[in-house]
Amino acid sequence: MIGLTLKQLRYFEALARHQHFGRAADACSISQPALSQQIKELEAMFGTPLVERGRREIRLTPIGLGLLEKARQILLTVEELDDLVRAAQGPLSGRLRLGIIPTVAPYFLPTIIADLAGRFPGVDLNLREAVTHSLIGDLQDGRIDLAVVALPISEPALTEFALFEEDFVLVRMSQDADKPVPSPIALQAMRLLLLEEGHCFRDQALSFCEFGETRPGALMEGSSLSTLVQMVGAGMGVTLIPEMAVDLETRSADVAIARFPHPRPSRTIGMVWRKTNPLADQLMQVGAIIRAAGMGARGSKQPVSQE
Repeated sequence: MIGLTLKQLRYFEALARHQHFGRAADACSISQPALSQQIKELEAMFGTPLVERGRREIRLTPIGLGLLEKARQILLTVEELDDLVRAAQGPLSGRLRLGIIPTVAPYFLPTIIADLAGRFPGVDLNLREAVTHSLIGDLQDGRIDLAVVALPISEPALTEFALFEEDFVLVRMSQDADKPVPSPIALQAMRLLLLEEGHCFRDQALSFCEFGETRPGALMEGSSLSTLVQMVGAGMGVTLIPEMAVDLETRSADVAIARFPHPRPSRTIGMVWRKTNPLADQLMQVGAIIRAAGMGARGSKQPVSQE
């Protein structure tokens, strides 16, 4: 099609993703009128509307949905061609878009940033913090290069690289410090504080407590591990947090930490990236650096299995 540009496809993909002209324009770092003009030019090329414009959001027309599928394929191919050039040039350099889950980011990012800068001084690290589901979608659509998440992901199109394992600990009020550590069954009878829906750590905690499809009525939710720990300190219940979060999150809270007997609840932290990414060898080197940093963190240990 004469006149169709990658820039227009990027703008259209952003509009489809954000479903709002203003938010899409912000994401593309252009003005809303400029974005609207590019979309109008696309619609003129196709001779039909690509979006249905509502007062608060937009929807793609059937032709728009078809274009979106092809646009994402094209943009991902262009990204991988760029990565192929970078892979041929040797050591990793340029932009590296790293996603990381919220239950790892605050406790691990400073070490990752410092270690990667020391090993790959030519890398421009772009960070995105989001829940696992969002990061996997970003990976598959080519918006990030790799993600640090809890494994397994079990997506056929993604490579998984185990980094380290860490245990979960129980956080309870300080006056309960000398009480026996409750069993998973006993935890079901307590007021359990957990992260909101969408966090994989929530599901892992529920699995350890052996809840089935039904959820306890006493369960309460928080938006972050920090909020949960402060809620415990206020006498609102008990919670579980990963070992790496203990030092930071309990520093200003009147709580006690208890470690479960074996077999302890734990998680495997790992990296994932697209199998088609030409930078796979360089990403393995990044993984080795992050693994070394993780093995030095409090309570971490060698993963059970490695790629």
